[in-house]
Amino acid sequence: MTPQHRRPERGGPGLGYVVLGVVGELLITLGVLLLGFLVWQLWWTDVEGNRAQAQIVSDLPWASPVPTPEPTSSDAGPKVATPRHDEPPVMAEPEHAVTFATLQVPRWTGEPARPVSQGTDRATVLNVLGIGHYPGTAMPGGVGNFAMAGHRTTFGKPFNRIEELQVGDPLVVRTEEAWYVYRVTSTEIVAPSQVEVIAPVPGQPGVAASERMITMTTCHPMFSARQRYIVHGVLDYWAPTSDGTPVELLGGGA
Repeated sequence: MTPQHRRPERGGPGLGYVVLGVVGELLITLGVLLLGFLVWQLWWTDVEGNRAQAQIVSDLPWASPVPTPEPTSSDAGPKVATPRHDEPPVMAEPEHAVTFATLQVPRWTGEPARPVSQGTDRATVLNVLGIGHYPGTAMPGGVGNFAMAGHRTTFGKPFNRIEELQVGDPLVVRTEEAWYVYRVTSTEIVAPSQVEVIAPVPGQPGVAASERMITMTTCHPMFSARQRYIVHGVLDYWAPTSDGTPVELLGGGA
């Protein structure tokens, strides 16, 4: 009788296949979580940030929207504020996280007025209120350097278009009492350690200021904190808010 050979039974998957399967599932899960985080960080924080900043500006009792000029036969349009070059009013530095001003940049067509609040830490100012004012630097219109920081990406990204600014461009700051129209004088890229850019005289720490300056700081390049993009400007003129609106916000004087 010819002996019959039994076919060996096929066993289950080896340990290696099991490990690979588990690792694969973990990688897929990690990828989904990472994608969700990127969507939240790069898109949803902007949605929330823009909404929150618009509400902050809307809640300021004095920050009514700039009227759109629509002249008719009986109406010449919004009143244009007369520039003044005398001593401007300068408010006292407020408490931390208090919103005290707005910033509008005519070059950034379509961008709304952004709130400016006291402080520059992320958790209580930059991530939730928009633009932050460096404590100890000048207030709007003051002699010295009115220095601000803002995100270039995420959380409403108020300084996203900062590289579009050119020498001579107006930067319009508003407080309850006054408009302050600054003009861009220079831009530069520096290391994060070069904090002298926000000195009373930018780049010259220890030197007494004689001009009324403005400085904007943000991260550079885009999506990186390796460097800082800096914009400097000087006060061109000021005007009481009760006198009308700066012509730069009405389509002229840019």
